[in-house]
Amino acid sequence: MVRLPLTPAEVERGQRLGALLRRARGGRSMLDVALASHISPETLRKIESGRVATPAFPTIAAIADTLGLSLDAVWAEISRVERTAEDRSALPVTRHPSLAS
Repeated sequence: MVRLPLTPAEVERGQRLGALLRRARGGRSMLDVALASHISPETLRKIESGRVATPAFPTIAAIADTLGLSLDAVWAEISRVERTAEDRSALPVTRHPSLAS
């Protein structure tokens, strides 16, 4: 199977996910969190560094559970920037009154 290259938005979302997981992990070691999540420490390291920008849903669910994060909170955090940009593009275009015809 051929994987398509990631879009810049997917790469940015992966970076936000990694940053969120690092913050949530706090002082816990990467090894402890990985083992509690039933994933390899290397997988967690790649996700936290943004090298795996689109990890599998069960992987994220397991890490979120270990860190006490709700999946809703994770999604809200990593998609926040995208929604803001989409919201701006959905706003009606207003013209200056002197340019109205």
